[in-house]
Amino acid sequence: MSVELLEAGRLRLVEVAAPPMSAEQRAAMNRAWDEAVEANPSFFDGPLAVCAGLDREPSGELVVSWSRTTYRYLALRRVPGATARRSLFVSVMQPTDDGRVLVGRMSSSTAAPGHWQLPGGSIEPPTGRTPLDEAALRRHAAVELAEETGIDTPAEDLTRRLVIHRSDGQIGVHYLAPSRPASQLHERFAALVAEETAQGHDPEFDRIALIGSPAELADLAGPHVVYLEPLVRYHMDSRLLDGLQDPRPR
Repeated sequence: MSVELLEAGRLRLVEVAAPPMSAEQRAAMNRAWDEAVEANPSFFDGPLAVCAGLDREPSGELVVSWSRTTYRYLALRRVPGATARRSLFVSVMQPTDDGRVLVGRMSSSTAAPGHWQLPGGSIEPPTGRTPLDEAALRRHAAVELAEETGIDTPAEDLTRRLVIHRSDGQIGVHYLAPSRPASQLHERFAALVAEETAQGHDPEFDRIALIGSPAELADLAGPHVVYLEPLVRYHMDSRLLDGLQDPRPR
């Protein structure tokens, strides 16, 4: 699995028709979904946006095509011989004041138990006439950051840095959050876990770690998503470059 990190001055999202599916595929999908829910009752068949394509205009603008479906559709990946579009997602790099970044390990109740990743998640399409645009993506990223780490950050304070394009067709939009003290990140996460546990819920992350270099990812117990190392490396390289180009007098 390869990952391409794309920089773009502008990003445009275009809705296209839902992915086609034969009656046989739909029946197999439903069986696979029922089996997945039986194994993990926390799965919910909510609305989902899936990727249909990515194009770069001559102007440099990136155009992401997407379509509406539900989480049930992803069960097609469990059907031998079937192909399914991947979900459109957002991710957030949350740095600390001392230059580290936050990563989290997905809990056993999630679709990727034990995997380390950045805060983020799949995109739910808007209802009514509300467009799926970059403002909506930024709002979703802020919600995911709060729900997974306890860090409340206004959506307008998130800065888009990259578009992630995986070789399997999945597309992610990556944001950078303002730096915070490491102690604050640990305190907010501990408070979130305590609140979720008191309500009888499993937090989406069962633990977090603060990473100071891409090499430290190898010390984490468990696998990590394929785009994690490239994003951490990009962030660290960007910090170094920003420091070298800092025009302030020393």
